[in-house]
Amino acid sequence: MIALYDHSFEGFLTVLFEVFEYRWNYCEIQKQAESHQNLFDEHKTIITQPEKSQRVWKGLEKVGSKKAQRLTYRVFLSELKGVENLLLQFVQKLFETQGEVVQNPADVTFREILKIDKMIGREKHRMDAFIRFRETKDHIYFATISPDFNVLPLNIPHFRKRYADQKWMIYDVKRNYGFFYNLYTVEEVVLETISEMNVNTSFDCLYFSEEEKWFQELWKTYFQHTNISERKNSQLHIKHVPKRYWKYLIEKNVI
Repeated sequence: MIALYDHSFEGFLTVLFEVFEYRWNYCEIQKQAESHQNLFDEHKTIITQPEKSQRVWKGLEKVGSKKAQRLTYRVFLSELKGVENLLLQFVQKLFETQGEVVQNPADVTFREILKIDKMIGREKHRMDAFIRFRETKDHIYFATISPDFNVLPLNIPHFRKRYADQKWMIYDVKRNYGFFYNLYTVEEVVLETISEMNVNTSFDCLYFSEEEKWFQELWKTYFQHTNISERKNSQLHIKHVPKRYWKYLIEKNVI
């Protein structure tokens, strides 16, 4: 059986409910947009149902604690090929062992789950450190990102706490969605047109304030003058600040 879902986490949990409800002996989970079943495969499109996804979510906590919930959600955000089927194996083992699998790092499935969770944590940490806001003309601090994994939902609590007194938006241009904080609540948003606007683009004069552009130039000048070329260690620097993040760092767009 090939189960197709709408790529949302709630949709994935609904698939898990169906697997247990109908006791499918074999199930391969695929996103509808990425489905590759052939003519002879038996497949079923699973419609997302919040009540079913909630039952599975609560069941994960009951049998495996909040740790099981956290791991399931974070690993799902990796978007790695076949991760849904790895998580299905993990959840099946959770219920079979009454949660004991999360205490057994020697288990092959759980070990892979922990490996991916570590990757997610590293990417989330880097986004916390490397996201750079720029003030728009309507006084909203705006940042674009395109992380390897879909970690933006994990970053939001950090930025809401750190920048609680200002309006901001963080937008994932790779996945075309973001979050806007209006001083009271955080809302998910989708923009009609978005591009990866770096600090040196023609978009600056359209969207960003004059004061913001002045601060950018000031920061780049400061960065240049405090840099000690004799102590430069490019290898170590790239290890801590991988090149794929440089496009978001104002100091990397030198004057």
